[in-house]
Amino acid sequence: MSNIVNPLIEEYIRNTICKNEGLLKEMEEYALENHVPIVQPEVSKLLEVITKINGAKKILEVGTAIGYSAIVFCQSSGGGKVTTIERRSDMIEKAKGYIAAAGLSDHICILQGCAEEVLPSLEGTYDLIFLDAAKGQYMEFLASCIHLLKPGGVLISDNVLYKGMVASNEYVIRRKKTIVKRMRTYLDYIMEDPKLVSCLLPIGDGVAISYKNKEA
Repeated sequence: MSNIVNPLIEEYIRNTICKNEGLLKEMEEYALENHVPIVQPEVSKLLEVITKINGAKKILEVGTAIGYSAIVFCQSSGGGKVTTIERRSDMIEKAKGYIAAAGLSDHICILQGCAEEVLPSLEGTYDLIFLDAAKGQYMEFLASCIHLLKPGGVLISDNVLYKGMVASNEYVIRRKKTIVKRMRTYLDYIMEDPKLVSCLLPIGDGVAISYKNKEA
């Protein structure tokens, strides 16, 4: 459970979502057993819906983990191309195995490295960008993400309410103060940047959705 939504409401929402079977279910179980952070069920469904509404065929993800959301994006896009960035070699190897098992090795490309170094090296634009990496570094990634996002594209930022701590100092754990401060700066920026139209959704651990204006 998150600290964002009333537990009863969260449970109800999750119960309305059809449970995954096969590979995605296996990945969910692995993530739970091994404490690997993957998107929560309601966030996964949101990613699927936005991908379909956007008609995204070229997707960039920052933060691969075991490849769960990359697979969701690829399947939701009807065989689009997903480029995903991950710095940990152990996660990359696990993700490659799952991606191969899903039959999507030709559709999902994993780039190893730190996002702040990889992002500026990318060329072209993307229909959709998913930011789900180090929470204290979102602001460092933002300029590159906006540059790489095509006009009319969508930037999705996960975990932006960070267990409720971003909303109120009452919830802030001392060792998390820097992350919370940086996330607040990030949210202020995307809400005020004239190139973007953004909103915050209190699902999962908080999700921000930003649309890049076509005239931007």
